[in-house]
Amino acid sequence: MTGVDTGLVPAKPRILTDHKDMVWSLIPLIVICLIIAVVSGNCSVGLTGGASDDRTAAYDVRDGLMADAQTMPFPVRLPKTPTDWKPNSGSRSGIDGRVVSNTGYLTADGVYIQLSQTDATEDGLVGYLDDNRPIGDGTVQVGGKQWVRYSTSDDRSIWVTDLGDVRIGLYSKATEKDFITLAQAVLAAPVLPRGNRPVPVG
Repeated sequence: MTGVDTGLVPAKPRILTDHKDMVWSLIPLIVICLIIAVVSGNCSVGLTGGASDDRTAAYDVRDGLMADAQTMPFPVRLPKTPTDWKPNSGSRSGIDGRVVSNTGYLTADGVYIQLSQTDATEDGLVGYLDDNRPIGDGTVQVGGKQWVRYSTSDDRSIWVTDLGDVRIGLYSKATEKDFITLAQAVLAAPVLPRGNRPVPVG
């Protein structure tokens, strides 16, 4: 008795299934998962990578620096940054028995840039921002003050200016234009009201 041709292709035996078959079977599942994630808002897809893409809440830079100004033994400034920049962090640290006020921003391009204000020395501030011996990279005049530039081993830049009673440091991979923007904003900012209580240094 001859067999009947049903026109169906017999399934490949499991022993003959290789890794390529597994990959092709997983691709539709991965695509479905990505679509669900985007639609639900758990991830975003964009081409700009700007500060607006960051879904975390903005740091209250005004309250943070106002509090620092009340306790730190040096003048603290609150720069007015561009509206498309986003303040995202603030902290206090110690440098050689001195204290430093740090504020972080995301630029319009989504690049982190840090502002540090301290009464520590320039060398102390530079070593604090990068302890891998940054290399001096000349000076630049911005906002009527001279800024000393340094290059780090991981392609970041440090700008420092000495205002007498306080040193200002900028640290980032941002463009020179963004450094200039923040440098000008800091120097144009008025000194915040100060308190009389010294800040403890840990």
